[in-house]
Amino acid sequence: MNKLEKITVVGDRVLIQPKSKSDKTKSGLYLPPGVHEKEHVQSGYVMKVGPGFPIPLPTDDIDEPWKEIDEKVKYLPLQAREGDLAIFLQKGAIEVNYEGEKYFIVPQHSILLLERDDY
Repeated sequence: MNKLEKITVVGDRVLIQPKSKSDKTKSGLYLPPGVHEKEHVQSGYVMKVGPGFPIPLPTDDIDEPWKEIDEKVKYLPLQAREGDLAIFLQKGAIEVNYEGEKYFIVPQHSILLLERDDY
């Protein structure tokens, strides 16, 4: 069983697992812990996606009492999909730890770029 099956992402948010970064630069210098966390732009893989932006119900149907009111909420879906590589602003993200793994909950407006393999 996938450990993220129990999680439901709400609204216009995306659950992202950060890419593992090297603790060493290309020239071989070791970086102290916390350097990568201070970066303003992060990248990671989309693990779960929320349903999207809720669309308000039309008010025209209220004047017609013979029509059944459909109370199901409808959503405008997000652009992000599971498996995408996302580049996002860390300022809008919330860091969480779930079962020993680090994740970010990111609103769609904080995602700058998506890379997808299946175009």
